[in-house]
Amino acid sequence: MNNTNRASAPTHPFSCNHTPELPELLASLKISLAISTYQAGKVILVSSDGESIHMLPRNFDTPMGLAVDGNRMAVATKNEVISLAYDRSMGSTYPKKPGVYDALYMPRLTFYTGALSMHDMAFIGPALLGVNTLFSCLCWIDGEYSFKPVWKPPFITGLASEDRCHLNGLAVEEGKPCYVTALGMTDTLQGWREKKLEGGMLMDVETNEAIFTDLPMPHSPRIFDGTLYLCLSATGEVARVDAESGTYEVIQKLPGFTRGFARFGDYLFVGLSKLRKTHTFGDLDLATRKDLICGVAVLHLQTGALVGQMEFMRTCEEIYDVQVLPGLIRPGIIGPDSEVRSQGLSTPGASFWAAAGDGGCSK
Repeated sequence: MNNTNRASAPTHPFSCNHTPELPELLASLKISLAISTYQAGKVILVSSDGESIHMLPRNFDTPMGLAVDGNRMAVATKNEVISLAYDRSMGSTYPKKPGVYDALYMPRLTFYTGALSMHDMAFIGPALLGVNTLFSCLCWIDGEYSFKPVWKPPFITGLASEDRCHLNGLAVEEGKPCYVTALGMTDTLQGWREKKLEGGMLMDVETNEAIFTDLPMPHSPRIFDGTLYLCLSATGEVARVDAESGTYEVIQKLPGFTRGFARFGDYLFVGLSKLRKTHTFGDLDLATRKDLICGVAVLHLQTGALVGQMEFMRTCEEIYDVQVLPGLIRPGIIGPDSEVRSQGLSTPGASFWAAAGDGGCSK
């Protein structure tokens, strides 16, 4: 699908081209998207008025995994996990843009975890479960410790700050971790790098059994309607998995390093990245292609057909995660570095904006 909107040269740092149907699709679904890009240091909210796409980037330090549940969103950054929550009344009364946003995400809690290289995360009830890539384990983030390890692959002999297998992806169903992905089944310091192109694994968390051990850099396993999907990143593919038979079917091949995966209704939203010439990506066959883009592809769930696409034209070249924000047409977000975050006050029954400088509050 190459019919993108290129009416004018991009001027905004996060300007994008998109297929003509994308704004109407997002508006009709009544959703927005949240995208994390560690390369650009931003969390970007993507929304639509039905005719145009709106980008709202905010500064976060090397953001990777995102978790969304109800009005909560968690962002894994370089040394912290930041939990935000939105309040609809704060969106409509935001002093800088009154009446523009239908909800406003505000930072409410910071977990000072230290450097864990946290990748995928998921809210499970009130708790936050994350893939602790540096220590090769799943862990709880609750503020009591830097992290509480709860599971590690059976081939990992002990906790160490060594990124032994590059554990990265997490699939959760009915409040339980079900599957994980990693780039190798290795137990040495960054041992996964030796066979990263063909040594990726998908593992069942409950049985500790590896379903695949030869995948091309798998990421972002997700369960939709009882069916497991994942990204085969090194080949730019999205696959549907039959875990019982140990087989998978590629449903679409896309022009990018596929990573970041979310679903709403009949649609899948897949993050696409360009590749830097680094020791992680430089020797991938995908890296030699000239048609790679950074953006989001929209697929039809049942058929895998490509039905829409957006492409960042500058600034953003790599995406880690994509999440859907249901019911939000034009959400706003306040970053942790903004002075405005100390002025927005929310209670279960009311919200307030503190008057800057004098400590007063006005409803």
